[in-house]
Amino acid sequence: MCNFNKQSEESKMMMHLFMKNAAKNVGGVNFLLALIEAMKSKKPHPLMYKECKIASNNSIIKWNKVVFKDKVEVIEQILALHRSSEAPSFNILEGVNTKQRKNIMNMVRALSPIEFVVTPQNPNDGDGFSFTVFEKAEDTDVRLNPIFVAFFFCSVEFTKKALKYEC
Repeated sequence: MCNFNKQSEESKMMMHLFMKNAAKNVGGVNFLLALIEAMKSKKPHPLMYKECKIASNNSIIKWNKVVFKDKVEVIEQILALHRSSEAPSFNILEGVNTKQRKNIMNMVRALSPIEFVVTPQNPNDGDGFSFTVFEKAEDTDVRLNPIFVAFFFCSVEFTKKALKYEC
């Protein structure tokens, strides 16, 4: 899922448009990339950062709930299982056993209320934007938001390729 070259043309276009608008709303491409790099520098994982806020020189991302290690591990396992998935909207419940399904549904219930809000530090740079963890979260169909995956689990190179993509 984090290999931009393996995405479908529709997925590439969607990621390109979102990242382009996101960059515009935080003051530019460099500001967006600086924020993502600041997020990647947080160890062990930026989602587990207790302050629920990460800032770069020009922008800030905040969220409303601390994410614990077990939930991050479930997402990482899902992404590892679906590494070859080219569609951004795969159902993460497909092909899982009962125990995995229970772990995934617990993770979904814990992370569904989280909203990530990205704002520029200077209000003149843009209005910012927000996104959630899931595109869809139902009992039989759960889909991770590709923007969430790009920000927290893919490399900065993925975002650069999405920004440079030409239709």
